[in-house]
Amino acid sequence: MNEKYLKSALIFILITICIDSIGVGIIIPSFPSLISETAHVPMNESAMYFGWVMGIYAFMQFLFSPLIGNLSDRFGRRPILLISVFGMGLDFLVMYFAPDLFWLVLGRAISGIFGASFTTAAAYISDVSTPETTARNFGLIGAAFGIGFVIGPAIGGLLADFGSRAPFLVASIFSLLNFLFGFFVLKESLPKDQRRKFELKRSNPFGAFKQMARFKELKYLFVVTFLVMLANLAIHNTWNYFTMEKFLWSKKDVGYSLAFVGVCFGVVQGGLSGYFTRILGEKKTAFIGLITVIVVMVGISLVPYGWMLYLVMLPYSFSGIIDPAIRTIVSAGTPQNEQGELQGVFTSIMSLAEIIGPPFFMWIYSTSRHEAPNDWWGFGAPFLVASIIAAVAMFYLWWALRNFKGLQKVNEVESTNTPINED
Repeated sequence: MNEKYLKSALIFILITICIDSIGVGIIIPSFPSLISETAHVPMNESAMYFGWVMGIYAFMQFLFSPLIGNLSDRFGRRPILLISVFGMGLDFLVMYFAPDLFWLVLGRAISGIFGASFTTAAAYISDVSTPETTARNFGLIGAAFGIGFVIGPAIGGLLADFGSRAPFLVASIFSLLNFLFGFFVLKESLPKDQRRKFELKRSNPFGAFKQMARFKELKYLFVVTFLVMLANLAIHNTWNYFTMEKFLWSKKDVGYSLAFVGVCFGVVQGGLSGYFTRILGEKKTAFIGLITVIVVMVGISLVPYGWMLYLVMLPYSFSGIIDPAIRTIVSAGTPQNEQGELQGVFTSIMSLAEIIGPPFFMWIYSTSRHEAPNDWWGFGAPFLVASIIAAVAMFYLWWALRNFKGLQKVNEVESTNTPINED
């Protein structure tokens, strides 16, 4: 793959991730109204359906990510990516025309299946990256997702004036145009002689977790990924309630804060994650990211004034360097024809966290608010729990890297790029 096609392919991958993220974010402002409309209930009664409809997306991603990853190892990245992007576009149309709640839930379920394109996109990135560029390119994936999640809610808010269904139509158009772009520019990244036989037992989420044992020392890094994702969900799921109840923020204030976080994450993952790994190496970068998460979570729970959250959110964006660093370490010790399966395991782990996290942290928040409605920890309990989870993740990271022989390749890269001595 020459440099011209490589650049076009990377652009397509990043656009795909961005559009997937936009597709999630674009529907947020109008989704409650659409649920109310399709469930034929008043807005105040639609909340009982909201978590169910939103949760089905993560659940289906959890189920199908290993299958998508294994199919890409067998048939190549290109056809699986194009099918996923095309299917996502058609699915948004299904939700646009959904006559009742059943079709809306079905649409979200199918979105979760095709949303597993992240698995194949990550495998593609691994295929075309060198050891020196892997962390940077994985960081670009995170940046694309963050940018999409900033753009999505903004577009969704503007389109809400045209009706609750308009955002779905626009998301469909985005996906279908991206399919056409990829059809003409995307080249295959996995040579036929490096593909492997498809095995169903390695293609279900529970089988995927069993396959974690095959990666030997890497299995603890999967635990780290799960715990980091779970800890971050404390912010993702309680932020609205926390800021509105403690600091009396409006919905617009919440939107501005999330946009600020998204921009910061995009800058860090897109421009600084590669820099950190070049200077410090993947191991030190991951540890710094986890320390940042711990400090920030405690800080959020303690801040007395709302404007201080912006000061805390700025360093929080540096937690975005964790995932690219860990993926680089794991990818370095995994054969190319297993990268799809590997990224499928990653996606399933993250989806599992997204299934568990929302009810877990909302339960903690509701309970603590009931027990201590006027105390600081009544508001901050979810973030304190998240800091403990991040601390456990840091222990597992230390444990995993202590005797990880697969890091030899990564360490060689580190030694050529930094004079800092390893422990």
